[in-house]
Amino acid sequence: MKVLLVDDHPLILSALKAMIENLSPGVVVNAVSSAREARFTLGVQKDHDLMLLDLQLGDANGFDLLTEVRQTDPELSVVVLSSSDRASDVIHAIDLGAMGFLPKRMTTEDLAEALRLVMAGGIYVPTMTVNPVRDADEPPPAAEAPAPATGESLPSFEELGITPRQADVLTLLLQGKSNKDIARRLGLSVETIKDHVQAVLRALGVSSRTQAVLAVGQMTQKRRGTASR
Repeated sequence: MKVLLVDDHPLILSALKAMIENLSPGVVVNAVSSAREARFTLGVQKDHDLMLLDLQLGDANGFDLLTEVRQTDPELSVVVLSSSDRASDVIHAIDLGAMGFLPKRMTTEDLAEALRLVMAGGIYVPTMTVNPVRDADEPPPAAEAPAPATGESLPSFEELGITPRQADVLTLLLQGKSNKDIARRLGLSVETIKDHVQAVLRALGVSSRTQAVLAVGQMTQKRRGTASR
């Protein structure tokens, strides 16, 4: 696995690089300290699997860089790694296409576990309650459903009744793909994809793509917590 780590604090950059490389054999970490270096690295090395992005960079706004990367390299998974753990920042990052949000304030053990999760393709977000947020490219639902609250028991996908095709749609939705992109990849019409997306959102008990990412992140953490007992 190849990881691009972007953080403008030298000590944090060095410590995180060492931590990530020690988590799994065969992991290669390119550590850079600015948006300029990140752009250059992504331009000359097209084979990164994951980008870990700090929001507070000296030469750019992390949200702006996240938006840029999602547009220029939509296949690259981006996870925000930030000293902020405000709900508004988490939601904004997920809205822009991040596949997770890791607060730096976590303990070393918890951060290492969260990094293992996202490196394995999972989603990590801080446990929280969010207000409904509607996507611009989707029609408003009949009724706004709240996102799962902190501590709420979350069922498995099987218990939710999500079909295999809906699971395919959910996987691409979590990657930040638009309805058109999902339709093209699965060989279905956009209208069919919209129906699947709405069914998935109803099954998760949420009303937007952002809430779907947050809900799946909470489900993943709950399962891992149960399995570790």
